[in-house]
Amino acid sequence: MYGHLTLITGPEQFLAEREVARVVAAARVKRPDAATTTAVAADLTPALLDQMAGTDLFSSATIACITGAEKTPKDVEPLLTRLLGEIPDSLALIVSHAGGNQGKALLDKLTRAAATTVDCPVIKPGNLAAFVTREVKTGGKTIKPDAAQTLVDAVGQDTRSLAAAVTQLLADTDADTISTAVVSRYFAGRATITAYSVADDAVAGRVGDAIMKLRWALATGVSPVYVVSTLAGSLRQIGLYLSISRRHQPSAAELDVPPWKVKQVAAAASGWAERTAGTAIRALAQTDAQVKGASGDPGFALERLIIRLASLRRASSGPRPG
Repeated sequence: MYGHLTLITGPEQFLAEREVARVVAAARVKRPDAATTTAVAADLTPALLDQMAGTDLFSSATIACITGAEKTPKDVEPLLTRLLGEIPDSLALIVSHAGGNQGKALLDKLTRAAATTVDCPVIKPGNLAAFVTREVKTGGKTIKPDAAQTLVDAVGQDTRSLAAAVTQLLADTDADTISTAVVSRYFAGRATITAYSVADDAVAGRVGDAIMKLRWALATGVSPVYVVSTLAGSLRQIGLYLSISRRHQPSAAELDVPPWKVKQVAAAASGWAERTAGTAIRALAQTDAQVKGASGDPGFALERLIIRLASLRRASSGPRPG
């Protein structure tokens, strides 16, 4: 730990932040006198990096955390690379990098130099219930599979929000096993009108219900961006189902969904054709841009999209999957 680099990679920001905190806590246990400094890589200067790498005047050890290394300034990269080859025994260096193409050359150097690497990939939607189950187990309890999925359906796909919801359940539930009834009692308000129920109605062509639920969801704080993201997920599943079903019956693994959801995707896809599903995905991309700034009224843009989806669904023709 001291005298070495701990590298945390991957785009799952919440998990990366938690790993950084975990490593810092472990370093503090090992050296309680250590001074801790943290910096966002984009803000690094040669002087700041030099200061972080040095030992504090009042301590004999230093814990230096650099987050978002993919945005390290070009004039700092050579200095950071040099530090990787000569990390002093008094320094615990912790660096996080989101992965991807940005800053890849630096990531390669960090990977080669790291004594420990922790990967934090994006958790796929089909694995979120398993994530909830692990969070609950870490907290000393268990959760029934249907209850874990109910929590995901209620809270959504954001891992930070899911972890916070689990923390609340763990604190407020006396039973050793968290049931669906408990989850529903705590999150019923969010479970009844969510981005998922808006998406379900929208892809099924139920315009009135979808718009009513959309307006309620937005009024209660659901992000328009999250609604778009959820719609995108539903349309991608439909498009994938239609594409695969031309060859054989799609499996849960091919659709990247839990086994119980295959029938739901099949039912949603039964009203669509590949051609119109592709057009719907392009229309959604335009709405995504509008919601993220191109339109002054994200709610109106989403309502227009819902109407457009219903029109495309009605226009669908050709073989229907069973």
